[in-house]
Amino acid sequence: MGRHSLPDGHAAGGRRDHPSARRRRRTVVIATLLVLAVATGTAVAAKGGLLSFSESCEDSAVHLSVVASPDIAPAVRSVAEQARAAEVKADGHCLAVEVLARDSHKVAAALAANDAEPGFQVWLPDSDLWLERAKGLGEGVPVSPSDSVASSPVALAMVPSASRSLGWPKKTYTWAELVAGTLGSDRVRLGAADPARSATGLLALSGIGASSARQGGDSDTRVAQTAKVLAERMSDGDAQVLETLARSTSGAEEGNPKRNQAVLISEQAAFAHNAEATGAGKLDLFYPEDGTPLLDYPYTLVNEARLSTAESRAALRFMNLLGDREAQATFAEHGFRAGDGSAKDSLVAAAGGRKPQPYAGPAAEAPSAEALRETLGMWTITVQSARLTTVVDASGSMATLVPGRNQSRMDVTKESLIQALGQFTPDDEIGLWEFATTLDGEKDYRRLMETKRLGDQAEGGGTHREKLTAAFAALQPVPGGATGLYDTTLASYREARSTFVKGKFNALVILTDGSNQDTDGISRSGLVAELKELVDPERPVPVIAVAVGPDADRDEVAEIARVTGGDGYEVSDPAEIQAVILQAIMAAGQNGRAAQE
Repeated sequence: MGRHSLPDGHAAGGRRDHPSARRRRRTVVIATLLVLAVATGTAVAAKGGLLSFSESCEDSAVHLSVVASPDIAPAVRSVAEQARAAEVKADGHCLAVEVLARDSHKVAAALAANDAEPGFQVWLPDSDLWLERAKGLGEGVPVSPSDSVASSPVALAMVPSASRSLGWPKKTYTWAELVAGTLGSDRVRLGAADPARSATGLLALSGIGASSARQGGDSDTRVAQTAKVLAERMSDGDAQVLETLARSTSGAEEGNPKRNQAVLISEQAAFAHNAEATGAGKLDLFYPEDGTPLLDYPYTLVNEARLSTAESRAALRFMNLLGDREAQATFAEHGFRAGDGSAKDSLVAAAGGRKPQPYAGPAAEAPSAEALRETLGMWTITVQSARLTTVVDASGSMATLVPGRNQSRMDVTKESLIQALGQFTPDDEIGLWEFATTLDGEKDYRRLMETKRLGDQAEGGGTHREKLTAAFAALQPVPGGATGLYDTTLASYREARSTFVKGKFNALVILTDGSNQDTDGISRSGLVAELKELVDPERPVPVIAVAVGPDADRDEVAEIARVTGGDGYEVSDPAEIQAVILQAIMAAGQNGRAAQE
């Protein structure tokens, strides 16, 4: 992503800031805050006679803890050790920087959960996409990103025998063409890291999707098919994916079905691999001609408001050190490009690149946060086909007009659900319930569509997807109907659990615009107790509860959902439902995987 960061929104008049302008503004903000802290702290220290340049470094050192992505941690640690050896000072105090290697996805999850003090002041993830993930639902530990300290493009690496079969280095491809050529070859098996845990994997998948969309036609299906193939050869992380490569040119090794001949990795990862490999063990790199996304390694302060003045000064000093000529040379020695994406030909050659591969071309435009969420949601439900029962509030309040729209909450909800439906494959199973008080006799709920495969043929012709789309479109608020949330949740959860399908991502999606209003039904405490009894770790069915509009109670739905391993979400505009459902599916899918580990 390099010179491009995740969008901060739109400027006045709907014009989006240029990415470099956003990056400069981000730098000015963090630098201004840190300089103010330096100025204030220096004045206080001088007034109190606290500054002393005669003390030894050991006695006066300011300790700074930096958590960095494992690939860049050795280079950052080298810079920190050089600074310590040279007794580099921050406003009179020596720098003592500890660098810890930690996977970016794990750090993002911990910051989003905000369960405890992070224990470090600076974070260097491999991509600023993790900053969006670290925000969680807006309750995560605050992070303040600055400039990129280094970068590395995402590319497709191949063993020489496979790259020659695709015409490397003279033949160039778009992302879509390159992956299609790889997947269409009997001799080339393609591996990738899990996009839910790897920025490289997610950016590559997003690039494939954008490239396929430019080709026209049914790009969603093509990308889903690609995801299915990648999922079959998926590795947990970036380090593991390199271990899947054929280890020699022997027929037995290259013919081993567990070995890959091609992998989606960063240029730096290929550089590090080639530095230790010999002969045919070295990798060749394809750089797609429609642009390679960049890992951008943003220097990020963690919980800045709680940093001491000394820590703020030290953080600013170390950030400047990482940008100086000596540090940039250290990064280049470890296979990293400069933060703007520029690199010497010698670095590219060592990583496996060669002209006319377009390795010096501009980086691909960074995907938006929304696009990344959709890609990740698609990945989750493609890798593990989904089985979702959708439960929609049909109480009278759903007829309320949405501010700024000439549509009711129900109308906008229906549109968003129909759009979300397009993200699912024919193998996914989706059903539909509606609820309002005394909707069906004494019951607050009614099943409208059984949870079945979208690709199944329905009675009377057409597919289940087509029938479900029509059922969504036909939803109408019940005049005078109140919100019978608790009884409905219990009944739908019981059915979802009893019809659990192993091997699929089973979940219950509940959308409501209000709090429970059925005083004759089960209480909240009673519902929570019942759900605790029903939850089975061997048959997980998380509840994804979406509170729609200002009258809904997110705390209420969150308490209910979390009992099942799910969570509650809140949207002010029903149009946001599609993105939230995909985000929730991704989060619940991740929680499920984490629980199994």
